[in-house]
Amino acid sequence: RTLLFFASMCAVNVVAMLHNFWEQKQTIQLNGAFKSLLLYESAPSPGPPYICYVTLPGGSCFGNFKVCDTQAEARRDAARVALMNSLVNELPCRRITTRFITQSLQQAVSIEDACDSGTSIGTYSLLLHSYIGRTMLEFQEMMTVFQLLHWNGTLKALRERQCSRQSVIAYYSQRSLDEYMRSSLALDWLGREQKSPGRLGEELQVAQRELVLARRQGIELRFYKEKTDILSLALSQAYIHHRPEASSPTLIFHPCLPYHLACQFLHETDTCVNSRVYCWLDVMRQSLS
Repeated sequence: RTLLFFASMCAVNVVAMLHNFWEQKQTIQLNGAFKSLLLYESAPSPGPPYICYVTLPGGSCFGNFKVCDTQAEARRDAARVALMNSLVNELPCRRITTRFITQSLQQAVSIEDACDSGTSIGTYSLLLHSYIGRTMLEFQEMMTVFQLLHWNGTLKALRERQCSRQSVIAYYSQRSLDEYMRSSLALDWLGREQKSPGRLGEELQVAQRELVLARRQGIELRFYKEKTDILSLALSQAYIHHRPEASSPTLIFHPCLPYHLACQFLHETDTCVNSRVYCWLDVMRQSLS
């Protein structure tokens, strides 16, 4: 029945359905208030195939899975992917529970290490426990911040400055991806470009390929989309900085509008779940140990 329902969405106004879903959800959460935070972005293209991204409240990003000949079709397909994931995220199996945490940690490391907050596994365990009752999508949104900080080298720099793991986790687990953080990350990459000309372009090409592959696989896109936008911002500032008449660059981030398809979620095995766990653990191990 569930698969038939998802199939039937091809014949309905999925853009309106997605809006209504989040309107009702936020109305309940905000005691009658509604704050529309569904954002769409069409990637610049001189012609088909067209690409569209949609960002949900909280920041999760989805893109059109199909090859689309029109911008309207790309927008509908992005909304369809986002709606399927939004609905599946409400299922009980997508909630973080003590049983899920125990099973995940048992397959990753010994429980003894997980009970020690001084280890990367212990920190990860604490983060999971702080999200008990919340969804995997909400946890993913928080972990995206740490993924970006790991990719950018910020976590490594903080470790070298002897910042404690607990203080870093406490601070960044409460931070959202805003203009200030994006500009700060872009400035770091601008500095790397000045030291090694051409590095930004190479890194951007890699990020763009990763984004294309991720979108075609139907997975959650925010990490890949944010990387691409941060590098694009840094590269644009690098060009301005090298213009003879340019003054000192001022980074002003132009907000991007930045998970698996429903069938993938519904048939997700423990191995797939654990692959994400290992990814998050890898961030903790490499940058916060």
